[in-house]
Amino acid sequence: MTTPRPARKTRANGDGTIYQRKDGRWEAAGYVLAPGNTRKRVRVYGTTRAEASAKLTEKIATSNRGVPTPSAQGTVGAYLTYWLDTVAVHRLSENLHTRYTACVRLYLIPGLGRKKLAKLTAKDVRTWLDQLRTRCQCCAHGLDAARAQPRCCATGACCSKRLSPLTLAYIHSVLKSALEHAVREEEIPRNVARNVRTGTPRPRRFEPLTADEARTLLTAAQGHRLHALFELALRTGLRKGELLGLRWEDLDLDASTASIRRTLQRTRTGGLITLPTKTVSSERRIVLPAPCLLSLRAHRKQQAQEKEKAGAGWVDSGLVFTRPDGHPIEPATLTRHPHPPLQRPALPRPPPPDPLPRPEAFDRDPPPGTRRRTRRHQGTPGPRPHRRHRHRLRTRPTPPPTRRHRPPRQRPPHPHPAHHPTQRRRRTTALCSTRPLTLPSATEVESVMSLGRVKQ
Repeated sequence: MTTPRPARKTRANGDGTIYQRKDGRWEAAGYVLAPGNTRKRVRVYGTTRAEASAKLTEKIATSNRGVPTPSAQGTVGAYLTYWLDTVAVHRLSENLHTRYTACVRLYLIPGLGRKKLAKLTAKDVRTWLDQLRTRCQCCAHGLDAARAQPRCCATGACCSKRLSPLTLAYIHSVLKSALEHAVREEEIPRNVARNVRTGTPRPRRFEPLTADEARTLLTAAQGHRLHALFELALRTGLRKGELLGLRWEDLDLDASTASIRRTLQRTRTGGLITLPTKTVSSERRIVLPAPCLLSLRAHRKQQAQEKEKAGAGWVDSGLVFTRPDGHPIEPATLTRHPHPPLQRPALPRPPPPDPLPRPEAFDRDPPPGTRRRTRRHQGTPGPRPHRRHRHRLRTRPTPPPTRRHRPPRQRPPHPHPAHHPTQRRRRTTALCSTRPLTLPSATEVESVMSLGRVKQ
């Protein structure tokens, strides 16, 4: 009698295939969802059959949820280079693209460039940002070693030049923008950089000019050829590029208005050119104060004299503020090389206010019959109490045990006291009294008549 062979275990349709390779590892293969609503065969490997089966089951479950499998096979550095050269170059301004390129070249590619794009995790991004936050940039990029005379890191004394929170947030935003485009092209299933929080950085504090310093600055700039530029900047608050890109055709001195339509910037390829304003809302029309009108009229006469003096060497750019030969003014030159009289005036600043004097209630005991309300845990270490219990230290008399009655309400005097409602009520009460009347006796009447006080 023959022994029946055991039934062969078969896998259902769509479960994939699992088999052992010649090298001893196990391989599992199956079809999953791919970008473009297509199917793609993937292969996973494991040291055991159960490990390979678990990996394939996870990929099939993800595909059944409608998430396509990542198609990116390259590294993060290769994708960032592709994104800058083919995508960002058509969507960003030239100066912004230059800053993005520097950010990718200096920070993103050295830190995350070798990692696979499909295997990048939020933990990798967070760890890289933490390392970038604590690393000295002078040591990382060899800035001191490139100097002719090293003075800090190359000599062994680290200068601890770290990135500011604003720069870290900017680097993080560049990475998020690049990965967001990869998600839209279905290269990766999700943007892992969005799951990393860097915190909200504080903006840099700056000390603006006071009203007295602004007046001193305008007084010192009276003899300067760009006095109208400084006055227009102080009184209107225009940006540097908007001031240097202002044309005479944009000014209507009779109507006291100026139309802001362009900015003057230097780009890497085009040089010094005029570009649209920073935002759409920046295109606006402003009202010019009377002092600005006088300065602009004087500046136009001065520019006509410079044009006549330059002769054939004059370049007619149509700009309001130019160099003596008519060429546009370099924005960096205006900032880095100010005229000596236009340095920040050293005016005496008011001293900071003195701290509040310590009240006597802190130094003496409360008088008898009073109580002191203090903060909870005053003067002792430990957590601060809830804001509901944070009371100011003050001394007040103990309220009496009896109930406090509200004082009577004071009414304003009536213009006619006789017609006051209270007086009318009193007269009516007196006339309508129900008490019995007491009549005088006959003796009292005769005594009064004898004195002549009563007329008959």
